[in-house]
Amino acid sequence: MNLSTLQITAITILAVASVVGVALFARAVAYLVRVIRLGAPDHTRGGRAGDRLVSLLAETLGHARLGTWPLIGIMHWFVFIGFGALFFTLVTAYGQVFDPTFALPLIGHWPPYEWAVEIIAWLTGLGILTLITVRQVNHPRRAADHGRRSRFYGSTFWQAYYVEGTILAVVVCVLLLRGLEYALAATSASMTTGAAAAPSAWHYPTTAWIGRLFDGASVSALESAVVTVALVKIVVSMAWFITIALQPTMGIAWHRFLAFGNIWFKRHPGRDPERGLTPSLGGLQPIRVGGEILDFEKIDDLDEDAALGVGRVEDFTWKGLLDVTTCTECGRCQSQCPAWNTDKPLSPKLLVINLRDHAYGKAPWLIAARHGLDADRAGLPDAVKAQAERPLVAPVDASEPLAGGVVDPDVLWSCTTCGACVQQCPVDIEHVDHIVDMRRYQVLIESAFPSELGGLFRNLERSSNPWGVNPRQRLDWAKDLPFEVPQVGVDVDDLTTVDYLFWVGCAGAFEDRQKKTTRAVAELLHTAGVNFAVLGEGESCTGDPARRSGNEFLFSQLAMQNVEVLNEAGARKIVVTCAHCFNTLKNEYPQLGGTYEVVHHTQLLNRLVRERRLTPVAPVDDRSTTRTATYHDPCYIGRHNGVYDAPRELIGALPGVALTEMPRHANWSFCCGAGGARMWMEEKLGTRINANRMDEALATGADQVAVACPFCRVMLGDGLTSKQADGLGEDVEVIDVAQMLLAAVRRDPRPESEPAGA
Repeated sequence: MNLSTLQITAITILAVASVVGVALFARAVAYLVRVIRLGAPDHTRGGRAGDRLVSLLAETLGHARLGTWPLIGIMHWFVFIGFGALFFTLVTAYGQVFDPTFALPLIGHWPPYEWAVEIIAWLTGLGILTLITVRQVNHPRRAADHGRRSRFYGSTFWQAYYVEGTILAVVVCVLLLRGLEYALAATSASMTTGAAAAPSAWHYPTTAWIGRLFDGASVSALESAVVTVALVKIVVSMAWFITIALQPTMGIAWHRFLAFGNIWFKRHPGRDPERGLTPSLGGLQPIRVGGEILDFEKIDDLDEDAALGVGRVEDFTWKGLLDVTTCTECGRCQSQCPAWNTDKPLSPKLLVINLRDHAYGKAPWLIAARHGLDADRAGLPDAVKAQAERPLVAPVDASEPLAGGVVDPDVLWSCTTCGACVQQCPVDIEHVDHIVDMRRYQVLIESAFPSELGGLFRNLERSSNPWGVNPRQRLDWAKDLPFEVPQVGVDVDDLTTVDYLFWVGCAGAFEDRQKKTTRAVAELLHTAGVNFAVLGEGESCTGDPARRSGNEFLFSQLAMQNVEVLNEAGARKIVVTCAHCFNTLKNEYPQLGGTYEVVHHTQLLNRLVRERRLTPVAPVDDRSTTRTATYHDPCYIGRHNGVYDAPRELIGALPGVALTEMPRHANWSFCCGAGGARMWMEEKLGTRINANRMDEALATGADQVAVACPFCRVMLGDGLTSKQADGLGEDVEVIDVAQMLLAAVRRDPRPESEPAGA
């Protein structure tokens, strides 16, 4: 085979580019593995291969998460498919440098393959052009408030532009090569037969027209063009490998490889029969030391340097380091975060980016230590040493916070743990877990937490409830009910003789507004003939606010006490009115030996209505009037547990009530601001989350803002009071769904309610 000078030059270039690209890429992969393995052990990510395969296929080939943004999901799917499927065109390009007429053996001229290549190339081009347009339309420079309203705020734009440019260049090369192949075949055939003999369009269904643009070109010119374009395609591809190899923190590129592993090892793999694919939400993982669950009774036996929670970047598990490495900086988490959308410093995306950059900046220092190369540390660059000296979290409530902290305390404590970031993340990053792990270290080791939490912890320790009320008052809500509320240990020996334990919760027992919900549920259960009992003084806080604020020790005390009481009482089925109690009892108590069937009151009441054990009817004196209600989804029954339909079906069953949805509802619902123990912390930065949510509720024109959680009731009630002080929403009320149902069952014209902020 005689090679032209152009081919010899091209072969030399591709050889050098390929060797360097592949070698650097392989080295980078090995380095990423070394860094990720610096993380602490996590033995919970194995097993359940079938469920993990379901998640992997659904979220990669099916684009299940990205599908919630239809246009972006479809266009990204085109690019995703093109990235893999067009690999064979790269192999073809290598052959074309040596022989411009080269085609893959067996399939190279097989029409289905040729059609697939062209269609995928065009769709990939369409996809990347659309994504480029979306990025520009939503560029921070176009957004108000210095760009904060853009989900791309804080993303590394040159990396995005480079990746987008590379994909577009590859697509252009593929289509241009197909056109040149057509032109070369046509010209060669005409020289052989002496007449124009164009190849069948069957082999070039969408690129023949490109080939016709080269009519009149000689065979040698077309061959040179094929070699040149093939070389460009190879160089562009190898340059991409080289670039990302030199940028291990280039998540927008690396996620194309790492997302598969990150999805495979997600905390909740598989598909739930009711919820479908589940994000890594619900119950938090227990605190672990060395990969093993910490037994607080043996805490004195721990090594002095044992980390409780995450105080250094290497305290994250290997999955945590894989998480931050995989982030593609798309900003979907940021766009949904209630803290970020109310001008607070927390952005889930920026938090992950900062942790990633710190992890890889400090990695050489950690790797040297792990391999016993302490002497080599002295020769490390100053930038590495600086990262090694940075505290992970700067001190809280200090007059002069330690300079250089990776995570600002205002960022750490702004999180409501609503889970919007996790629910939206297309690569299953577990932001909430990492935030709580950092809080655990701050509380348990550093004793560094917002001052307001000190009162919360004291109340939980002394009175077993966040309000610090005497536990003897836990049954005061039932004093003037027209029927007796059975109490375990007083009226019934245990729970084996009743249908449900009614878990009242601290708010349901002590908070004046929520007492009305508790009474409503009790009356409805009594009316429906549901046999239930309560624990009374035997009930303590489930520990949710302690756990989500990082006080795992206090959570463990409260939870184990409750599990002991519940197990001794023979608890089997539990109905709760608090979304946080629901989540904790259902998803976290099994970690401590307490496994029960837990239902939210909206689920049980909806079932009772469907079974016609409760019959809502129109109020006697108000039959012609239709009231409108808008429903606010509590994060901890909605996003964390997938309870969306039952409350809406219940409202839909109420005569004379029309449901109108807020723009942000169901999966997209906006937090009330109370979760993550934020209920007991003052919002000192930005605007109030509950005010933001109440603005949205009032904009629907609804008469009632229906809730199904005491935390939401307090936050939205306070938000409404603030708005009413400004003359807005004067006839609006915040009310629990149970009260609405009770009013319909009683045929009362108005449910038992109170001024919003009472």
